[in-house]
Amino acid sequence: MAEHNDLGKKGEELAIEYLRLKEYEILQRNYRYQKAEVDIIAKRENTLIAVEVKTRSTLEFGDPQDFVKPKQIQQLVKAVNNYVEESGLEVDVRFDIIAIIKNRTGQKIEHIQDAFLYF
Repeated sequence: MAEHNDLGKKGEELAIEYLRLKEYEILQRNYRYQKAEVDIIAKRENTLIAVEVKTRSTLEFGDPQDFVKPKQIQQLVKAVNNYVEESGLEVDVRFDIIAIIKNRTGQKIEHIQDAFLYF
């Protein structure tokens, strides 16, 4: 597996661990619909949270969350709408980003709630 794929998988594991510590219920990982993949679908109280995880080893090219582009956001919204309809859920929906910097010196996790409101 390519090194960037390994970093991405490690980032998703860190995000899952972080969310569980914050008492989120993990419902699904890597949910696919058409061209979209939602990294994590979680629930907290009556809110369904779609989480996009972006992991980088350096800030050299910008913050991890800057790599979520408008086209990807559109696809994620469609995928989550499909998930909610398939599941027959009556919930509020929120889109978050978990931005992770992980390298030899350590790791930093930033949880951006309602992230797509700012795009």
